[in-house]
Amino acid sequence: MTSSSQIAVRELPLFPLPEVVLFPNRPLPLHIFEFRYRIMMNTILESDRRFGVLLWDPVQGQPARVGCCAEIIQYQRLPDDRMRVATLGQQRFRVLEYVREKPYKVGLVEWIEDNPPQKDLRPLAREVEQLLRDVVRLSAKLTEQEIDLPENIPDLPTELSYWVASNLYGVAAEQQTLLEMQDTAARLEREADILKSTRNHLAARTVLKDTFEA
Repeated sequence: MTSSSQIAVRELPLFPLPEVVLFPNRPLPLHIFEFRYRIMMNTILESDRRFGVLLWDPVQGQPARVGCCAEIIQYQRLPDDRMRVATLGQQRFRVLEYVREKPYKVGLVEWIEDNPPQKDLRPLAREVEQLLRDVVRLSAKLTEQEIDLPENIPDLPTELSYWVASNLYGVAAEQQTLLEMQDTAARLEREADILKSTRNHLAARTVLKDTFEA
């Protein structure tokens, strides 16, 4: 359900990026240098400081249909009209149609949210967090480095699911699938599967390392 303070459908400037999937409440730093996106940022800064981030699909030659709105929190102007921009993910959206292509894409979008949960998701969220801690512990052991999880990992299941998804590396297509899900339980279950697979892989490597170093 969309709150009364938000318009259900609106026009949004769009910024397609390769290998980048933005999630709600997650930071995204950007270096703006292309002329069309310098125009876009200057225009956005005069309005509500919001634009949409979409994963660019090089195979299809087009952006994904579902993305995440970004809000400019801070910016710094550089020489040659370039810009460093700090943004934060807001709500997710689906592109209904493109209303303009030049100088940058503008889409008519609708906001999307997760469906209300059908069960208590806290046990599943705790399982995902524990798997995450196992993966970090094993990674630290393998690399012989101290790796600490941040203290401010979200407690709420939906926010935790976004946090975990945003911290998966090198798997943009998987992140896009997680972004498009509108079922928090399904997203957490998929993340649990990914983390279990990673944990088992790291555990096997740790056993080998211990065997050869013994």
